Amino acid sequence: MGIPEKLINFAVYDTGKEMLGVADITLPSLDPMTDSVSGAGIAGEVDSPVIGHFKSMTVGIKFRTITGNVTALAAPKAHHLDMRGSIQVFDSGTGVYVPTPLKVVCKAIPKKTSLGKMAAGKAQDSENEFEVVYLKLTLNGEEKWEIDKYNYLCVIDGVDYLAAVRANLGK
Repeated sequence: MGIPEKLINFAVYDTGKEMLGVADITLPSLDPMTDSVSGAGIAGEVDSPVIGHFKSMTVGIKFRTITGNVTALAAPKAHHLDMRGSIQVFDSGTGVYVPTPLKVVCKAIPKKTSLGKMAAGKAQDSENEFEVVYLKLTLNGEEKWEIDKYNYLCVIDGVDYLAAVRANLGK
């Protein structure tokens, strides 16, 4: 049995090639858009999710200091962010640690750039925040999520939840 323990390390790239430097990443969360349903036949209210539709998704990159990447990522265009990590999984049957690949790809548009602070001998904590319009999560070689807001794509564990919607809309 594999017991996932921690993220060993990761790297973040722009357009899949250029490593962006020493950074911490805050990954997006999937929060479905919802609407309250109430009325005859329902005992109360149900906060019902809209299939395949999500609230604003953001990703944050915090750098230790101001770098050229901080300023370049402020350009008002979609950036292709590629985050690759290795998760430490303990195989309890063999007693061996197994590094397991994790990859998160985002197409992201800048929302905020913070230059951070200036204090002698301290990290500046320069930060970029992005609106995510495309998100793909691959774990151990298996595609787990693919969300594309502009192209009506919501695939979770191999099920395309917007396929019928695209067909209904003639897309």
